[in-house]
Order: sequence, then C-alpha cells, then structure tokens
Amino acid sequence: MSTWNDEQQLRSAQDGSGDTPEAAPRKPKKRRSGKGDEQPLIPAPTPPPDDSRAVRVVYVGCEGESTEPDYLNHLNARFGDGSGYEGQKFRIQPVYKKNGHTPAEAVAAVRDTAMEDDAWAMFDRDAHTDIPKALREAAEDSTEVCFSHPSFELWLLLHFQDFGGRQSGKNKDILEKLRKAHPAFRKFDTRNDKSVKGDRRAALDKDGVLEEAVSRAKRLVSQCEHGSCKASNAKTNRFSRENPPKTMPVWAARSGHAHDCETLRRDPSTDVWRLIVSLGIVKDSSRTATNRGHSYSTGAWGV
Repeated sequence: MSTWNDEQQLRSAQDGSGDTPEAAPRKPKKRRSGKGDEQPLIPAPTPPPDDSRAVRVVYVGCEGESTEPDYLNHLNARFGDGSGYEGQKFRIQPVYKKNGHTPAEAVAAVRDTAMEDDAWAMFDRDAHTDIPKALREAAEDSTEVCFSHPSFELWLLLHFQDFGGRQSGKNKDILEKLRKAHPAFRKFDTRNDKSVKGDRRAALDKDGVLEEAVSRAKRLVSQCEHGSCKASNAKTNRFSRENPPKTMPVWAARSGHAHDCETLRRDPSTDVWRLIVSLGIVKDSSRTATNRGHSYSTGAWGV
C-alpha cells in the first residue's frame, strides 16, 4: 500500500518538483556566428621582460668545424647580452659540419638555415676553387661574406699585432706568428688543437684587444695593393635579404675594397671586423645613427 510520501516522491521524479537535488543544467548549444556579429576583443599577450624581438639573430655559415664556431660562441658569451658598445643584444648561430664546408657549401648551408634572419658566410682563401661561386651566390641572396686571405687565423693574430705582406694563400707564417704572439696560442694547431676556448678566449678578451684587431684589419683594406680600397667605404649596416640581388663586384665591395678589386687578390685581408662592427660590439666611425641599419623599435631597414 502506497503512502502519501511515496506518491509525492513519484511526482517529484516525473516533473522535477519536490525537494530532491536538481539535475545539472544542460549547456546551451553554441550558435554559429555570422559575418556581421561582433567578435570579443582579445588583449595581446604581454611580452616577456626580456623582449626577444630586440635580440638580433645572425646565422654564420662556417668553413671550419672548430676555430670559427668556437670564436663565434665566444662572442655570444662575451657580448651577446648587450654588453658591447651599442648595447645590442644578439645571438649568433654557427652553421658548420664535421670536416668543414667548402666556401660555396658554407653559403648554401647558411642560406637554407637562416630563412628571414641575417646570414653571413665565413671562409678562407686556402686552396679552394669554388670561391667565385660562393661570392656570386652570396650576392644573389644578400648573404654577407667574411672572407679571410689566407686564413681566419689572420684575424686572431691581429688581436695582438699588425701583419702585412702577400701570403699567396699560405698560412705557415701566420701560424708561426700567432703561436709567438701570446702564450695561450703557443700550441695552436698542434696535435689537431685549433680550438678557441679557455685561456685563448681570455687572451682575446683583454681590454682594447678587439678594438685593436678591428683597427688593424681596416688598415689592411686601405693598404691593399689595388690602391683605391678604403675601409671608410665599407658597409656595416644590415641589408634586407628581400632587396633585389646585387652583382658580385658590388656586393663584395661592402668590404671597403674597390668594385674592381678582385677578392682573391686581397692579400692579406680579413672581413671579420665588419661582423664585429655590424653587431655593435665596438665603437666605429662607420656606425652613425643613419647607417646602423635595422631599427628594432620601428622595424625599418637602413640603406
């Protein structure tokens, strides 16, 4: 026999009335928005305190597998935080492989890796036969070139002393002088040790040493046997890779050498100083407010 309480509970279960707990309401179906509907405004995410847009990213295709990447990583560690003269933060990404690249391979490797970021290729004279191809393809893609004749070790030596005299692609004299220039380099390139780490980095990091290397490298431009080359004509501003390609002589002249000064006859010389100045690491007369290049605050490119 049913009681009043039994009937009341039955009605509550059928019509949802009564004192029993309410079931969770169903979520309303979402209506597809039309073209004329207003969309809610979504605030832009707050950038991190260390704004990554202000960090310049530079890819450098390296001929060597040890010395050049080590040196570039030294620049990252020492100046990448913006402690250089212009306060520019940067991150260099060396592009290299075991047993090294040829010059043309270095250009191709950095071109395929850098995408929209800055691209540089770093290679030596040595006995390479594909340098004209490397220079031509670098000009077509607006890849900057750090060419050293006869070798990158010339750039290291200029940190400690002047150097001059045609080398004809031979590196023996430079290595001998580099080993005598500083105790840290006494065993450089012996037992396959061509690294730039530890005491060698410390030697390159002494006050005024890098500035002297830049000055000496610039003097080599002005002392070129061509007679019309001037370091003051060198370009250190960033050049948009979206700009129309340049001819090889015009592009190679960004080094300060004359348009008709053949690259392979620039002996001795090294263009590494332009990368140093382009990164704003040292004070240089070529770095005016006009030609420093890309403005990270406005996104505009220099010319």
